[in-house]
Amino acid sequence: MPRGRRLVALLPVLGFLLALAAPRARAHGLAPVLLEISARADGTASILWKTAPSLPRGARLEPVLPGHCRTIGVPTTGATPEGVTRSWQVDCGPAGLVGESIAVRDLDVARTDALVRLALPDGREIRAVLRGERPDFVVPRRPSAAESFAGGVREGLARLAGRADALLFVAGLVLLARDRGSLAAALAAFALASSVTLLGAGLGAIVPRAALADFLAATSVVAIAAEVAREDADTRARRSPWVPAMLLGAVHGLTLAPGPERSPNGDPVGTISLLGHHLGVEAALLLAAAGLGAAWLAACEACARGGRTDLPADLARALAYPVGCAAAFLAFRGAAGLVS
Repeated sequence: MPRGRRLVALLPVLGFLLALAAPRARAHGLAPVLLEISARADGTASILWKTAPSLPRGARLEPVLPGHCRTIGVPTTGATPEGVTRSWQVDCGPAGLVGESIAVRDLDVARTDALVRLALPDGREIRAVLRGERPDFVVPRRPSAAESFAGGVREGLARLAGRADALLFVAGLVLLARDRGSLAAALAAFALASSVTLLGAGLGAIVPRAALADFLAATSVVAIAAEVAREDADTRARRSPWVPAMLLGAVHGLTLAPGPERSPNGDPVGTISLLGHHLGVEAALLLAAAGLGAAWLAACEACARGGRTDLPADLARALAYPVGCAAAFLAFRGAAGLVS
């Protein structure tokens, strides 16, 4: 086939490849732009604005501050291979920035995001990501102590709900307990030990490595499941379930601790929020354990009344296997996080 005809034959293929690549090309715009604002108690603020060296045609990326903020002094500019920076001072008066809207213009035209870092005089550091479909955000006011506490409780409840290893460990403790007394002792020991490490990590006294804490927590669930699956019912862990509960509760407290960004750093409201987080975790943990424990012990009592005293032990051993397998999967995942 002549070369000209071969080129003509390849045109549909090239068109198809370009059609596939076009959406991907449109999806990736510029690197995110950066807006840093450091506000001061007198109403003034320092602004740092950083963009890419070149912008798409028609895109005029600019931060949009509240209307009562006025520029003071002369802005300074700088350029590096990574981007163009501009810094200036503004005076927002007594109103400041709290409760006001901050935006970035033309993010949709530039097909990029804007990273906003805002340091407020009350010690808060707020971060936001602005996008073309939502190019603005309102600076939140400082929450009251009650709001901070309630928010911490909600966050604690949600954090425990997302920790499968903690819920599996609760199931293991329930299966390990012989009666209501031993279950109550185990849960009290678990709550006490996890409280110490949870608060210690939240206050910065303990700095856990997340991957190691996850691995140890999942491994502890495997150990509990293996204990439940044993034929011998007269073991130290069965006679005194509060002992393993206290030792392993300390590990689980590290996995449930808030991240370092939640450290109060001497802020009373931050401390109250941390306390709410802690109480939310403990409340959800105890409620889950109480619900599972009540159902399990009621089933055991029903079996005893029916003369099937061996059924609860057999059922506990049967349930220990899926609990242990799920925990083993989490342990392998945690081990992979350690070596990665």
